[in-house]
Amino acid sequence: MTYTVQFSAAADEDMERLFDFVLQRELESESGDLGNAERALQAIKDGIAFLTSSPFACRKVGDSPFVRELIITFGSSGYVALFEIVDNNTVIIGAIRHQREDDYH
Repeated sequence: MTYTVQFSAAADEDMERLFDFVLQRELESESGDLGNAERALQAIKDGIAFLTSSPFACRKVGDSPFVRELIITFGSSGYVALFEIVDNNTVIIGAIRHQREDDYH
């Protein structure tokens, strides 16, 4: 079975926010690597691609068996995507955060 993965408006905003954060951090660094922001986004996209085939392999969040988190490694930490399996064909990404952030928005 193949799932279609969709991004909520909030998840789209999270992707922009996370990209901007990494880019700004690299711009302020003496040895900044501007390609790091693009690699971070690609790592998130690659991780989310996993959900097209195996969303139930990710850990549950709360009581619902359909709300889950995907851990995406990148560098020494990474990202976490909160998503919901809405039917036999669709997964919706609700939010994405850096693992060092306090919580989802």
